[in-house]
Amino acid sequence: MNRVVALGAAAAIIAAASAAFSAGEILRLEPFAHVATSSATAAEVGATIYYQDPDGKPFYSLSPKKTPDGRDWRSVPASADVGFDEDAPAAMPSATAVGSGERRVKYYRNPMGLPDTSPTPKKDSMGMDYIAVYEGEDIDDGSVKLSPGKIQRSGAKSEPVVRQPIRSIVRAPGVVKEDERRVSVVALRFEGFVESVANVTTGDHVHKGQPLMNVYSPALSSAAAEYLSAVSAGATGKDLKGARRRLENLATPEPAIKELERTREISLSIPWLAPQDGEILERNAVNGMRAGPGDVLFRIADHQVVWVLIDVAERDLPQITVGTKVTIRPRGLAGRTFTGEVSLIYPHLMTQTRTARIRVELPNPDEALRPEMYVDAEVETGPPEPVLAVPESAVLDSGTRQAILIDKGDGRFEPREVKLGRRGSGYVEITDGVAEGDAVVTSANFLIDAESNLKAALKGFAEPGTQSSEPSAKETRP
Repeated sequence: MNRVVALGAAAAIIAAASAAFSAGEILRLEPFAHVATSSATAAEVGATIYYQDPDGKPFYSLSPKKTPDGRDWRSVPASADVGFDEDAPAAMPSATAVGSGERRVKYYRNPMGLPDTSPTPKKDSMGMDYIAVYEGEDIDDGSVKLSPGKIQRSGAKSEPVVRQPIRSIVRAPGVVKEDERRVSVVALRFEGFVESVANVTTGDHVHKGQPLMNVYSPALSSAAAEYLSAVSAGATGKDLKGARRRLENLATPEPAIKELERTREISLSIPWLAPQDGEILERNAVNGMRAGPGDVLFRIADHQVVWVLIDVAERDLPQITVGTKVTIRPRGLAGRTFTGEVSLIYPHLMTQTRTARIRVELPNPDEALRPEMYVDAEVETGPPEPVLAVPESAVLDSGTRQAILIDKGDGRFEPREVKLGRRGSGYVEITDGVAEGDAVVTSANFLIDAESNLKAALKGFAEPGTQSSEPSAKETRP
């Protein structure tokens, strides 16, 4: 009986010990299970790889930072990274990812840009992973696709093609000249003598009808006597008109003829009058001199209207038409400007300078513009009608070929050949190749063009999947 009780007690003790051992094992295993669970969670979330400005600005740091107002920068785990470097080695997909149907890898290309591709993931001689090329990234439409990271780093910007006037300024030197139509000379039509010259000299301003000199001539006295006889005899009709016409043919001033009719006396000399307002450019009359027919005694010019003759380069001449607006800035009149229009384009070029001359007529009421004064002219060229235009920075010009990059969206850019027209105000006219509303790249287009050329060169060196940089056994066998 006692033995049975002892055996039962021993069995109970063994059972209790077994339960305690099991419980101890569970307690010892629970910490490891917790660590495994935490590791799995961390793997899903990912460790912090960098820190970003909390306001979303493009500022990044590898270590924790604070803003000037004391806020912590936002930590960015690996799972939240936007993947600016799409060609990073971590981007190499696994077989599962390829089989998922999201994006399929066509081939892998050399990371250094060498003409080498591989159908499977591999590394180059320096240990760098080959870059995966997905389906749709190497289409044959001539376009190039960039990741958002590359677009952000390069600073590429686009803007639509719009219609606007293209205005340009042609700058050229000029000189002020007298209006040829406002210059006159004082000369006699008969043999005569200058009895006296009025108190006028070169440079003086005279008015029309102002006496310049007194002239005596036998021919003039004879004509005056004949007219006076006809008037005294009461002649009418052709006889009177013929006698008066003889005086007029000798350019006798009208006041002298009226004075003759009033006094009925022939004067020894007749006052000779200024034919117009203006400045005396030349004074050749001298007291007592003999003057023959056609001798220039005075030269008078009216400067109320002057010409500005501008020498325009031969290449700029096609842009200028009659009526084009011109701004004149005289070098001797600082701060003053005059505005006029092109009134004439001279038909011949100047051989020595290969320039064409245009004329601008300017009113000069205060006579501030003086003949032979140098001026700087700005000719505004271009029609007022709007045309298709893009910024000059958008054009890729090789000298023989002009192209622009069309932003197709989703990071894809298409090079397109265009024909150019007029230039001005930072824009260039596009006569063929684009339509209104097309988005064109206006900055960093050379970088995108270089990327396009690189991809085209790689595609030309080797077709995808047709060759590998690993030599075959036959190629390595001596």
